Amino acid sequence: MSKIPRLILMAALAASPAAAHVYLEGKQATVGASYKAVFAVPHGCAGSPTVKIRVQIPEGVIAAKPMPKAGWNVDVVEGQYAKAYDYHGNKLTSGVKEVVWSGGKLPDQNYDEFVVSSFLTDTLKPNTTLYFPVVQECEKGISRWIEIPADGAGHSHEEKSPAPGVKLLPKP
Repeated sequence: MSKIPRLILMAALAASPAAAHVYLEGKQATVGASYKAVFAVPHGCAGSPTVKIRVQIPEGVIAAKPMPKAGWNVDVVEGQYAKAYDYHGNKLTSGVKEVVWSGGKLPDQNYDEFVVSSFLTDTLKPNTTLYFPVVQECEKGISRWIEIPADGAGHSHEEKSPAPGVKLLPKP
């Protein structure tokens, strides 16, 4: 094997673990501000097409609104928040707790994005990571991107199913 193809192969293998899971496109977001969460889905489940994406909305993330996708149904599961949150002068006590896109078909060899507009309350702690557990259902198989590291710890390379996360920044 010549040196060039070997380097390309090594680069592809090194990059594959980072690209192997559902992740958030933006790596940082500001507490007390609007946040557009873009969930990138780079593949299916072991070659099988993705047919459903379920995103759990964490506590402290309010006013969540999913973006519709052509060819997909979008549904929300609503529930009570742990506390009341101030949102533009209104007290919100309930809202979207989960967003579900279904009915579409994302082939394994294609990439797509699923978007939720939301507001990150100022009750969230700056300089921490906020995680959005995601379940990816495929025609054959399921991938649960739900592993959240212990408080204060970042994701380790041993985790096989890390939840997408965004680093929270303080208000300017």
